[in-house]
Amino acid sequence: MKTMMKTLGVAALGLWAGMAQAADDVTLQLKWVTQAQFAGYYVALDKGFYEEEDLNVTIKPGGPDIAPAQVIAGGGADVVLDWMPSALASREKGLPLVNIAQPYKSSGMMLTCRKDAGIESPEDFKGKTLGVWFFGNEYPFLSWMSKLGYSTAGGPDGVTVLKQGFNVDPILQGQAACVSTMTYNEYWQIIDAGLKPEELVVFKYEDQGVATLEDGMYVMEENLNDPAFVDKMVRFVRASMKGWKWAEENPEDAAMIVLDNDASGAQTEEHQIRMMTEVAKLTAGSNGALDVADYERTVESLLSGGSDPVITKKPEGAWTHAITDKALN
Repeated sequence: MKTMMKTLGVAALGLWAGMAQAADDVTLQLKWVTQAQFAGYYVALDKGFYEEEDLNVTIKPGGPDIAPAQVIAGGGADVVLDWMPSALASREKGLPLVNIAQPYKSSGMMLTCRKDAGIESPEDFKGKTLGVWFFGNEYPFLSWMSKLGYSTAGGPDGVTVLKQGFNVDPILQGQAACVSTMTYNEYWQIIDAGLKPEELVVFKYEDQGVATLEDGMYVMEENLNDPAFVDKMVRFVRASMKGWKWAEENPEDAAMIVLDNDASGAQTEEHQIRMMTEVAKLTAGSNGALDVADYERTVESLLSGGSDPVITKKPEGAWTHAITDKALN
């Protein structure tokens, strides 16, 4: 009898252990390749913050041919990282994306120009060729040009838009007077290529009053009707923000964690540490909850596109505090 009870006890323990190990799966789709732009998520994975929340998280890197909105529409991810202009444009076109958290408080987007191309202020853009990223990244630029009253169809009173690849070659090779850069990445590629800071002039979108929110967490609206999914996202956001705050406080260690996760081997230690230091300035001040004023500023910027606005009406239901209210309190 004693042996039988012992056997039952061991079996029960085994069953309990099996149940305890059945963590909830979450797939996260990044907006770009593995780099310090996404350090908070890799830190949360590396430090066991997701595991502590009973989550089994898979992080899928992005790239030039990967659109997060398309991935989530096809069921390839539970949550995606996207810039708000792209997400709101997708929503207006019928893909019901909802922002559930906003780790990035400030925009890192800039237009970086060569002084020897005759540019000192936005008034000097007229008649110039400007490098612009597309695939949803062009929207803040188009809003800015509309605000300045410049046509993007070229001509002496407008600007010529060069569809910029995800590199800075056009400014190095003289094909464009300015190119799109991020404070934490492409600007430093220009410097590393040999141009000096004093040879450049930068226009931060944040300073030009056209900054829009970047790198928010988005899910499909219908999934927010599922209590189990909501609970999973609450735990995911809580662990992710824990990862972000750790990364802000430990930029060098966070950069090394990112490098450990870079399967491509393309990233360098120096570049990632520098990137993480700059990224920390953009996530500082956010606890993960979307600031409604920042959201409304983004919407106003996108609506002000003249005859060709990014979105044609104010979105309804494009964000929720339901997740962060539970995750952060």
